[in-house]
Amino acid sequence: MKIDPDGRKSSTESIRQLMGNVAIVLVGPKYPENIGAAARIAANMGINQLIIVSDEPPDQERMRKTATHHNSHLIDNMKIFSDIGNALATFSWVVGTSARQGRQRRLLTSPRRMVADLLPKLAENRVALVFGPEDCGLTNDDLKCCNIVATIPTADFASINLAQAVAILSYELYTGVLQFQSDSAGKPCAKLAQSSELENMYAQIELTLRKMNFLKEMDYGYWMHNIRNFLGRVGLRSREVKFVRGFCRQVMGLAEEKDA
Repeated sequence: MKIDPDGRKSSTESIRQLMGNVAIVLVGPKYPENIGAAARIAANMGINQLIIVSDEPPDQERMRKTATHHNSHLIDNMKIFSDIGNALATFSWVVGTSARQGRQRRLLTSPRRMVADLLPKLAENRVALVFGPEDCGLTNDDLKCCNIVATIPTADFASINLAQAVAILSYELYTGVLQFQSDSAGKPCAKLAQSSELENMYAQIELTLRKMNFLKEMDYGYWMHNIRNFLGRVGLRSREVKFVRGFCRQVMGLAEEKDA
């Protein structure tokens, strides 16, 4: 590793480390060739982690046809999970992708704005870029696990090939990292809570609100969507998650005393 005269790591090494905190997560991909193409693009942009959410391992031979030999290490080291929750458990910032809008979906942002928000978090946090199946994209339940959702602006039909979508977001992130490294004003933020910690917190918040009779059966999905949307964008640290959960425990205790 090269060291600058003032003792700092070389820019190239620093960029490699930042991009090393990023993983591409493909949920339910239909075609192994798209996985291989996504792996090839991701590796070219310095991303060396590939995660697949699927009940069955994709066909290795079909993936390798589009991955190329130079980038086959992503296929060799690819991790496979049966559900998205476990796949994202150790990530602290999760970026979903979607072209669809709706009442139960998060506010959408452009890839460039997403990257600008992400860059200060990248040094201390593992980041997942999540893409859905080619035919339907991420579901509302998938997007619940995301801190933010990016959509690629298009002039007409919004649907984009899976590998193309991976290419656009990976490129925006890589160029953003290059600019961030050259900007002396760029300051990293603290380490954030992992996705698994947030999911446990959300479950406890929902249980508490139900105990208080704040959530009715007809609207609990609406309220939990808004709570997730707000707290997910904030970027909570582990100790802040513990504070929220401690508050919920106190409220639950008071509610149980009242019912006794």
